Amino acid sequence: MKPLSHDDARWLTPAAGGGLAGLLVLAMPWVHEWFVTEGVRWLYILLFSFTSAFALTPILIRQGVRWGLVDQPNERKIHRSPIPRIGGLAVYLGFVGSVLINSILADWMVAILFAGSLLLAVGMVDDARDLPAWFKLTAQVIAAGLVIYTGKMLTLFPPGPVGTTVNVLLTLLWIVGITNAFNFIDGMDGLASGIAILMAFFMGIVAFETNQPGLGWLAVAIIGAGMGFFPYNFRMTGQARIFLGDGGSTFLGFTLACLAVKGNWADNNPIVSFSNPLLIFGVLIYDMIHITMERVLTGKVSTIKGWIDYVGKDHLHHRLERALGSQRASVAMIFALTICLGLAAIVLRKADTAEAIMLLAQATLIVVMITILEHRGRYEKKPTASSE
Repeated sequence: MKPLSHDDARWLTPAAGGGLAGLLVLAMPWVHEWFVTEGVRWLYILLFSFTSAFALTPILIRQGVRWGLVDQPNERKIHRSPIPRIGGLAVYLGFVGSVLINSILADWMVAILFAGSLLLAVGMVDDARDLPAWFKLTAQVIAAGLVIYTGKMLTLFPPGPVGTTVNVLLTLLWIVGITNAFNFIDGMDGLASGIAILMAFFMGIVAFETNQPGLGWLAVAIIGAGMGFFPYNFRMTGQARIFLGDGGSTFLGFTLACLAVKGNWADNNPIVSFSNPLLIFGVLIYDMIHITMERVLTGKVSTIKGWIDYVGKDHLHHRLERALGSQRASVAMIFALTICLGLAAIVLRKADTAEAIMLLAQATLIVVMITILEHRGRYEKKPTASSE
């Protein structure tokens, strides 16, 4: 196993030490009380989750190398050397720690944390031993079922035998679909962690605007934990020092999907209520639908099992990389698209029906433009013969 370089070791030790020192200060009761008294509890949650993840990630980089929990490069990977892939544990602990120390533990949140913890554990085992895809999907269905069992589900149809059944199935499809879509998008340095920060940001704005502080605090906890992890996962020069891993990406995708189910997106406008989460999660939904249609129509997959087991470099970030010629340009483009759709979701909340339709049409046109651009990167470029 390749050891940490001297430069990495010299940089990681003070980062972990400084983060732990800050965490000790924030953990003091009087510090927490001051933030709450001043009415900026959200800032305390942000700082605590950020500091936790920032302090723990360097420790996990070292331990990941020592334990052999690394992602080895191969023909379908874009990194060139082994990278630890247990960074999701730092994000998880930063998120959960800020939730527990702030006592943000309503009954519905207990189910989400328990189910999310299950998926984190399954994902980390998968990172170490490569579990079958059907096993991971079964775990996701069970986790989503636990949340639905507590009564948290989509309410697109009126209650009743048929309506409730359809709501349950749609909720299951939403949670499992977003969980997998988020895992699929985790294919470039900083991409998944950055998208999680952006999506949680827009969800948090909606939550605070609609007087849902509990939901907003949880969104802030995701933002802070993601920001604490991001500097290690995305570097302007060189490759990432650590990856989220399947455990981290499935946990984040699952938690974000569940918070969207819990959220009250609009009081009296069904178009806004339905469209807001679709816009905020638009990048994930677009990528999932696009690759599924592409793989089915081209005959790459013909069964559900084939779809689950299929791996390839045909996702949005892969295509944009080939079209733009750069991984960082691809990541920046996806961040920009996420921000555009998120801003549309925020403005949509204050729009009447006609304005809402125009905003949705604008968002659709943005996606169409991205589709035209990424079509250039549909296939990998074949090397041309040398003229020499």
